[in-house]
Amino acid sequence: MRQETLERGSFTVADIAEATDTPRSTVQDWVNRLIEEGCVLLTEEQRGRHAARYAASSVMPESACRRVFTTIDGDQVEIYHECMSGGCAAFCEFHHARAGGALQSVRRDGTLLRERASLGRRDVAVGLDPSPAVGIVGVFHDNGYIRQQIRCIGGPAYSLTDMMSLAEGVCGVTVHREGPVVEGEVITRALAYVAIGIDDTDTGTEGATFALALALLQHLAKLDGVMPIGHRVAMLNPRLKERTAGNSCSYIELAVEPGQVSQIEESAVRFVAGEAASPDWGIAVRQGFRIPGDLRAYGRSAREAVLTRGAAEATAERFGARLHGGRGVIGALAAISLAGLPHDVLLDPQRDVCTDWEPAG
Repeated sequence: MRQETLERGSFTVADIAEATDTPRSTVQDWVNRLIEEGCVLLTEEQRGRHAARYAASSVMPESACRRVFTTIDGDQVEIYHECMSGGCAAFCEFHHARAGGALQSVRRDGTLLRERASLGRRDVAVGLDPSPAVGIVGVFHDNGYIRQQIRCIGGPAYSLTDMMSLAEGVCGVTVHREGPVVEGEVITRALAYVAIGIDDTDTGTEGATFALALALLQHLAKLDGVMPIGHRVAMLNPRLKERTAGNSCSYIELAVEPGQVSQIEESAVRFVAGEAASPDWGIAVRQGFRIPGDLRAYGRSAREAVLTRGAAEATAERFGARLHGGRGVIGALAAISLAGLPHDVLLDPQRDVCTDWEPAG
């Protein structure tokens, strides 16, 4: 599109479809998206048989911030910020961690920055190195919304004033300047965190639990009121005789409008029941990202011993998890009991999940 604009001054959807051997409907979808991002302008409306004409105004999107959204669990909030650039995400990870402020923890998975905060305000002094360039100084819950108060200078200030309001999930941004320092408030919905554990969906010759979990995440992400967070694989007891392979399970994480949690759970059960290759499939669903120590201990037991369905049902009832399906509920509950652990702990069944990491709750 940029090349056509440079050479001819404008282009039509048909021009791009022909040049790239791409269906016109696909090209039109991209044109519509790039118009929203400010990269493409409509220069001439469609008139009769004359197609609409467009021009590429820039090769750069208006915002490097793809999504910003939040979940709440008691007096704690998780902030998720997905960036177009791993470098930008790493920059924010470094400076947010250096600043501290309202944040308890900061971690990054590729381009997704994930932060845990306590409600309230804790001031941060920002500036040039060695001071942090940006910090979250306050997080507040107000009538179904989360308000992040951010203080910054330089590039982060540009992101706050010109980019973050365009990210998916952001309901509004307000800013004010104090010389070179900008302090602003980013408003997002207070969503519910939902973890869905999955196990025993495959047989010795067909299927894979990780693949079904990924498909479930993609399916649920299309529903209204859902923000997908991610997919994780965890190893359980490798000596279990009934395992189909190495005995891994999966869990997916979602941020959901509070009133739609039951609907999401029902959709997950229908999807797994219809797609699982094994009749032993099981899922576990739990709301809230804080994992109590005794629930985490259930995950440790699932790596060290052979557990019964009765033990899974008793643990699920105690900690507000709901089980669906067959024998797989044992591993599915173990999956969500391990939520929040680093990848190296999840994948190494020799690691003690209760001592080899920093507590998440």
